[in-house]
Amino acid sequence: MAETAHQSRYRVDGMDCASCASKIDTAVRRLPGVEDVNVSVSAATMTVRHRRDATLASEIERKVGGLGYKVTPMVPARGADAPLADHDRDHEH
Repeated sequence: MAETAHQSRYRVDGMDCASCASKIDTAVRRLPGVEDVNVSVSAATMTVRHRRDATLASEIERKVGGLGYKVTPMVPARGADAPLADHDRDHEH
């Protein structure tokens, strides 16, 4: 059975252009366990979809910090390690 993907969001300070976002995206995407990365320059955020791994958050923070950016985890309303939404349920949006 496949592992459920988890999602973590981060505030990224010091990122001011698409080149910065691309550099962060490439570095984080290369970390083992990372499935997808979405970096937003305008919102100064990064969303990472990943497998559950107790050390991955610190690895992400170290990698992005090493590039010269300040990265801070954002606490989601539904919990840091909550699985991504399952849209197989019958409901209206």
